[in-house]
Amino acid sequence: MVAYTRDEIVSASDVARSFSTILNSIIDKSKDKLAISKNNKLEAVLLDIEEYERLKNAYDMMEQKEIETILENRTIEDKEISHTKILTIDI
Repeated sequence: MVAYTRDEIVSASDVARSFSTILNSIIDKSKDKLAISKNNKLEAVLLDIEEYERLKNAYDMMEQKEIETILENRTIEDKEISHTKILTIDI
């Protein structure tokens, strides 16, 4: 879980009242991230677009690697099954 300092948490009502100021704190990088709370529960995070794209690309690469691993394991399992079937053929 990501930790947030007190000054990185803003309420949804504060965001509604001061959106431009809050957005500028992300754009000018005076804040790396801002967690938005509603009813004392963290609901969303506001990030710089470059950071979001970096995180999205990292996630996509991890997802692709996971898919490749699944496909490699299926190929290995298929070869093992084929080999097993060959050994059990009655001639």
